[in-house]
Amino acid sequence: MPASFESLTLDAQGLPLRVRQRHASGAPAVLFLHGWLDHSHSFDALTAHLPDDWRLVLMDFRGMGHSGHVGGGGTYHFSDYVLDVEAVRAGLGLDAVHLVGHSLGGIVSLAYAAARPAHVKSAFLIESLGPTAGAPAAALDRLRGFLDDSHRPPNRKPYPSVEAAAARLRENNPSLPESAALHLARHGTEPFEGGVAFTFDPRHRRRFGQSYDEAQWLALQGGVTCPVRLLRATEGLAPDEALLRRRLDALPTLAGPPLMLSGGHHVHMEQPEAVARAVIDFVRGP
Repeated sequence: MPASFESLTLDAQGLPLRVRQRHASGAPAVLFLHGWLDHSHSFDALTAHLPDDWRLVLMDFRGMGHSGHVGGGGTYHFSDYVLDVEAVRAGLGLDAVHLVGHSLGGIVSLAYAAARPAHVKSAFLIESLGPTAGAPAAALDRLRGFLDDSHRPPNRKPYPSVEAAAARLRENNPSLPESAALHLARHGTEPFEGGVAFTFDPRHRRRFGQSYDEAQWLALQGGVTCPVRLLRATEGLAPDEALLRRRLDALPTLAGPPLMLSGGHHVHMEQPEAVARAVIDFVRGP
């Protein structure tokens, strides 16, 4: 039987981050970064197929899952998620890690790999093609949207049951299988007003005031020195082909063309064994 996960709380400059870890004395160390508004349990099915002797670390980004919220007057920025990775890696005393990131987690993986090349051995990206900030001319509209959103109260919406919350997830992501939606809802909700509510901070639904434009992001990608692997799903993200090619060409250490698996955006929950095999092959190397 694989070792069970232990739950830890680490500090990110005063904000508590929830972390789950398996086999703290194992190697290699692999850190998993989840997608926007998801949580670490989105990797449960995948990690069940990884070697028992690996050290697996799963974290919840700030304001998501069961990590702390920034509170009144606070906002969330992309760089905050990169800081969370730094806090977890350093807090666990990990000199260098392999990163596995889904969606937002993949974008953060690349940013952290570029900023901390000595601490990242590889980056495996699942359905993650970088931010979509648009052209520099979009900067003004983005800032206006950020100010407009600041006037929306961060209300939490109650659902009568976990099943109803899962159904809402499938409305937003029709390719998400019912079993996967239920798993996300079971681990991503808590009792609230006679029903349940998602644990993520509703402030996450506000727009960022700043973001990378394409030139800035490509320059950042150019700083990645570790091997990178991209896995895409047949029914997942459908980027403009020119954009995809430009970003792939800007990854100097990309390990071959993208892997393709049948499934949707949460392909790691639909085909966990196949994704696990790809992660194992990549982490172990040639």
